[in-house]
Amino acid sequence: MKNLIFIFFVGLFPAQQSWNLQQCLDYAAANHPLVKQATVNIKKNDHQIAASKGMLLPSVEAGVDHSYSFGSSINQSSNQREVLNTQYDQLKAQANIELFNWRNYVNISLSKLNKETSSYKLKRAQNEVKLNVIQTFFIYQNSKSWLDVLETQISGIEEQIKRTEKEVEIGSRSKSDIYDIKANLGTLQEQWVSAKNQRDLAKINLLNALAIPQDSIDFVTTHEEALAEDDFNQSDFTKRLLENNPAYQTVLAEIKAQEKTVDLAGSAYLPTLNGSYSWSTFYNKSLNNNASTASFSDQFSQNKNQSVSFGLNIPIFNKFQVKNNVEVAKLNVINSTYDKELIVNNLTQSINSIKAQYINAQEKYTLLEANFENQKLSFQKSEEKYKEGLMDAYTFFVVRNNWLQANYNLINSKNDVIQQTELLKVLKTGL
Repeated sequence: MKNLIFIFFVGLFPAQQSWNLQQCLDYAAANHPLVKQATVNIKKNDHQIAASKGMLLPSVEAGVDHSYSFGSSINQSSNQREVLNTQYDQLKAQANIELFNWRNYVNISLSKLNKETSSYKLKRAQNEVKLNVIQTFFIYQNSKSWLDVLETQISGIEEQIKRTEKEVEIGSRSKSDIYDIKANLGTLQEQWVSAKNQRDLAKINLLNALAIPQDSIDFVTTHEEALAEDDFNQSDFTKRLLENNPAYQTVLAEIKAQEKTVDLAGSAYLPTLNGSYSWSTFYNKSLNNNASTASFSDQFSQNKNQSVSFGLNIPIFNKFQVKNNVEVAKLNVINSTYDKELIVNNLTQSINSIKAQYINAQEKYTLLEANFENQKLSFQKSEEKYKEGLMDAYTFFVVRNNWLQANYNLINSKNDVIQQTELLKVLKTGL
């Protein structure tokens, strides 16, 4: 019984998992609702293509009619009008086909273009989700690092207070040192509360970016290789990333689809050729007692009828509807061209911004790395002076915090380099 209860609680509260950035990206690219919607749209396009091709096939239908007639009607045997009560049964089948309708062929091409557009939209959705995950992931990592720094500072001050109280008891330090340290402790504790709130909010935003409703994952960083700077020096760097971007490919596919829509609207100017075939037979029975009726099988065989027909429809005047539909479709093409310009402008800005931020982040990281070593040496010397009584508690507190701040700045700067690298990776491997 105890084992069953344990298994129940393990199933109810699963163990917390640890995901790195790549695991987050893989999960979001496959499971985010925006990605799933885009996947469904591709499947819908497959059915639309099949439906468009189906318009080239004939439509076939069959039916059975059973009716009664009372009063004056035509006698099917003598072809004279008489007062009859009759039973009438009919079996029929009909096939219709559009032998030529240019609209059907244009619809097939348009459906294929729509599927191509949907495929690019899927890649675009995956890219947008990934970019959002990368940004929120590193916001969370930076807020978590800052909280760790504050916790280290608070822990160090608490130990420093205990050590200073002992030194005050033996008279090697003044009591004012304790007051200075405790005042700094209160300030740090207030910062810790704010930092904890920022970390929690950052994690909520990251879970939302992943579309995960429950907080059952711990997000960790791993060593990531930086993007080579040589890529930036290539003359076609921005152009190459732009042309490979799914958002750019999407708008190009949409322009092709809009151009095909012009052909679709113009197909209404063309004539259509239709064909039809029908087959039928019937059984007619008089309900009058004195009437003689041929047998069902005889009538079924004798009353067979077949017909084949062809029809040519030529549009002459359609209240200017087709003309206006064509003009509207042409305007939609122009609008799509402007959409392309907007996409190019936005993507160029994004690519150049990420490129500039990456270069700046690397330069900043190099400088902070050197500064970190200086701060570390300064802290070690100051710690020796403090232990020897050559430095007061407040000055040592400032030096120690500067070293911890330098440590956080170095981590934050490194995260910034990795973030810009990952953003560029997504842009480079968009397709």
